[in-house]
Amino acid sequence: DTKTEEMATSVGNVADSTPTKRMLSFQGLAELAHREYQSGDFEAAERHCMQLWRQEPDNTGVLLLLSSIHFQCRRLDRSAHFSTLAIKQNPMLAEAYSNLGNVYKERGQLQEAIEHYRHALRLKPDFIDGYINLAAALVAAGDMEGAVQAYVSALQYNPDLYCVRSDLGNLLKALGRLEEAKACYLKAIETQPNFAVAWSNLGCVFNAQGEIWLAIHHFEKAVTLDPNFLDAYINLGNVLKEARIFDAVAGYLRALSLSPNHAVVHGNLACVYYEQGLIDLAIDTYRRAIELQPHFPDAYCNLANALKEKGNVSEAEECYNTALRLCPTHADSLNNLANIKREQGNIEEAVQLYRKALEVFPEFAAAHSNLASVLQQQGKLQEALMHYKEAIRINPTFADAYSNMGNTLKEMQDVQGALQCYTRAIQINPAFADAHSNLASIHKDSGNIPEAIASYRTALKLKPDFPDAYCNLAHCLQIVCDWTDYDERMKKLVSIVADQLDKNRLPSVHPHHSMLYPLSHGFRKAIAERHGNLCLDKINALHKPAYEYPKDLKASGGRLRIGYVSSDFGNHPTSHLMQSIPGMHNPEKFEVFCYALSPDDSTNFRVKVVAEAHHFTDLSQIPCNGKAADRIHQDGIDILVNMNGYTKGARNELFALRPAPVQAMWLGYPGTSGAPFMDYIITDKETSPVEVAEQYSEKLAYMPNTFFIGDHANMFPHLKKKAVIDFKSNGHIFDNRIVLNGIDLKAFLDSLPDVKVIKMKCDNNQEAAGDANGALSMPVIPMNTAAEAIINMINQGQIQVTINGFTVSNGLATTQINNKAATGEEVPRTIVVTTRSQYGLPEDSIVYCNFNQLYKIDPPTLQMWANILKRVPNSVLWLLRFPAVGEPNIQQYAQNMGLPGSRIIFSPVAPKEEHVRRGQLADVCLDTPLCNGHTTGMDVLWAGTPMVTMPETLASRVAASQLNCLGCPELIAQSRQDYEDIAVKLGSDMELKMVRARVWKQRICSPLFNTKQYTMDLERLYLQMWEHHSNGNKPEHLVQTVETSENA
Repeated sequence: DTKTEEMATSVGNVADSTPTKRMLSFQGLAELAHREYQSGDFEAAERHCMQLWRQEPDNTGVLLLLSSIHFQCRRLDRSAHFSTLAIKQNPMLAEAYSNLGNVYKERGQLQEAIEHYRHALRLKPDFIDGYINLAAALVAAGDMEGAVQAYVSALQYNPDLYCVRSDLGNLLKALGRLEEAKACYLKAIETQPNFAVAWSNLGCVFNAQGEIWLAIHHFEKAVTLDPNFLDAYINLGNVLKEARIFDAVAGYLRALSLSPNHAVVHGNLACVYYEQGLIDLAIDTYRRAIELQPHFPDAYCNLANALKEKGNVSEAEECYNTALRLCPTHADSLNNLANIKREQGNIEEAVQLYRKALEVFPEFAAAHSNLASVLQQQGKLQEALMHYKEAIRINPTFADAYSNMGNTLKEMQDVQGALQCYTRAIQINPAFADAHSNLASIHKDSGNIPEAIASYRTALKLKPDFPDAYCNLAHCLQIVCDWTDYDERMKKLVSIVADQLDKNRLPSVHPHHSMLYPLSHGFRKAIAERHGNLCLDKINALHKPAYEYPKDLKASGGRLRIGYVSSDFGNHPTSHLMQSIPGMHNPEKFEVFCYALSPDDSTNFRVKVVAEAHHFTDLSQIPCNGKAADRIHQDGIDILVNMNGYTKGARNELFALRPAPVQAMWLGYPGTSGAPFMDYIITDKETSPVEVAEQYSEKLAYMPNTFFIGDHANMFPHLKKKAVIDFKSNGHIFDNRIVLNGIDLKAFLDSLPDVKVIKMKCDNNQEAAGDANGALSMPVIPMNTAAEAIINMINQGQIQVTINGFTVSNGLATTQINNKAATGEEVPRTIVVTTRSQYGLPEDSIVYCNFNQLYKIDPPTLQMWANILKRVPNSVLWLLRFPAVGEPNIQQYAQNMGLPGSRIIFSPVAPKEEHVRRGQLADVCLDTPLCNGHTTGMDVLWAGTPMVTMPETLASRVAASQLNCLGCPELIAQSRQDYEDIAVKLGSDMELKMVRARVWKQRICSPLFNTKQYTMDLERLYLQMWEHHSNGNKPEHLVQTVETSENA
């Protein structure tokens, strides 16, 4: 019993003593697990934590520690599991939410991470780790300002957190806010004077501000405080290489005197030589390092860099390959070899090497950026964007990546995003010439030409040998008619293009701009060819098999399927020309498909094409070129028509994929595509004589009259007739001082008293008042009450008046009365009055005009115009502020040519209907020989104003084609002197009246504005193309034209 009692007592004692021992054991084990976690012994920490968890499964401290251990071991699912268990035990546990945020951040789910950090901070506003984690997630998400606020909040709770203060400084430095960053580092050093990181970071700020010696001092202080601080040594070395190159060299040479066969020191010395541009010395020193240590991949890689710099690309490639044989995971060699492959045109091999470099080293920012650049070149814009963002995540101050990402966003039409990227790149590196040039391109495309010029000039100041910036600056100066050093500029531009073509590089002059410069026809064609080849490079990356085409038209019921592709189905000059054609095709023989490359602009122009084409597809909703081409091919298109060429919005990659068996250029682009995938260019014998066929990569396909067409008769039928007011009452009647137009013009005139009709001769062979068919009839309103009311309306700036029940409107107020009529989408329903006084044009002068953009004017053209004005004393020249910044330049050059400023009158650019209508006020249009006014030429001819032209290139032979079709070949000059003489002759009143009468009459009866006849001629040409193809023949010139009668 005693034993039993003793045993019972003993057991009882044991039972009594157990809780105390357990508590001590749990606390000690917990402390041990924490110490192991802090020392990085995660395996032991986990083992002890699991013991603790089994003892107390609901202990949130243990759950949090297990969550942290699994996170450090990259077991993210387990980490999230234990954080979730902790939250179940205590939903108010901020640390658990923060741990979950860490898991989401690591998975790349940044928004979820940010939400969890913010929830943790709501639960515990003084949770400093939460603010630090939130800041890191916001940086990764690109919200730099939000990250700054997170760091600031942490420091409000504890101002002595010198590490956080330094991190805030890093962020401010990345944002370009150097003074604020400097203040953070100084405060961190004040709090902890031995904090080497802050000393080094402060050195970086001084270096960025150009304070080299202060930078050196701070880097030296950092390495003194922490002799193992590698980044500080690197920063110090970099600054020494710039500021004390001889110190760096001397230091390495001193080391070599102590250890002459130290390969690494030879390699470092070679790097200093390389950085200083002493390439030959660097090559010799790298070779010495390799002699001493043949298995030295870094030295091979650096030697390759130097050899490539010298132009020894094949030897450089060999060295990169040697480095990779020694170390297949040598990321720098993979990246640099990829760069060589890319430059050689081996794009796919380059992509593979970049991807391999990233497999080896996922945090390789340069490889991400380089891969993105190639992907952009291949048209894989979304993937490119992803890699640029990754490069910037890894290196927030990677200026090149920002600039290149801007290029991608620009190509994706995200102008604002591109602008932000270029601006950020310049903040990071103010001396980054490429970023300044890219920023200039955004300004240029947005019409901010002065800003573009300033940015291009900055780029060239930073990088004088910069062909892209130089050629784009030349184009901007052309836009604003700044002809300072014009001849020298043109000579250099031609030299740049010649050199680029010789080296098989993409020329810096765009094909669409090449017509503005004194380039040979061969150069213009070669520029286009390079851009055509660029399209082929992009589509080759898609690895799409070639399309197969049906042999006949059975699938379409015998109808020929025509596909019109354009980015300009909307309020654009191209639509103004051709909007009626899709609906005029013969539906029994043709099936019409229109493919828009731009979104719906909701104008009537778009509505009309959508309604009248048999099929309309918005390819802007299918950004992938491969899928868009598949869509075209699935539609069974027989002839695919390219209406863009190299104009804005083009997607020539679609044509490079050849979704149709026959492909033709038409109307929208005044030049050759230079592309092997375009079979024909639809043109005419005047614009493209057979003798110059070698200037085209396509075969010539002739329209019988002119390849140009205008829908003016449909858009502006109110301009078919006009009446004038005889405001002088001196027997001399002008047809273009006060002009009335309107659909109801005849009825209005019938309501007025004393309206007389005069006959105007159209040529010298016609009797003065005889042949009614040959003469032009023009109603004249005498100065009566109605005429006075109209003139009073104009003089007082009224919008409209009512006369005899008819609304008569001021021609300057069309937008206020009916905006759609102003844009040409609808026909004005009022009688519209247009007067010279509205535009400040003299009543008694001969008015020469040109309504083109000012970039089409060059010094020889302005000189011709000045000569004409001098020979016709009572004359002025009427131009547009297109752009306004060009006006003072034109005025100054004209004065230098001896022409007073009052002889040139500028008007603002007007809405389409007013633009066409006011052309009636001019006496003669002087065309630009550099590049004709194509649509503008049609506008002025529809207004009945004669146009003098001088054909030279394709772009400047279009007006001659229009005039021949109109039946006015006498207006086509054969030389500059001839041009001046014709214009001066027209300045004589009798000659001018006859020519004006003939133009006014011929525009109605000639084929030039006959859209129906034009469509029938176009159909005949399509049938010729198809017959040629279906017979198994390759494309050849189709120059034997057969005119089609509208009644046929």
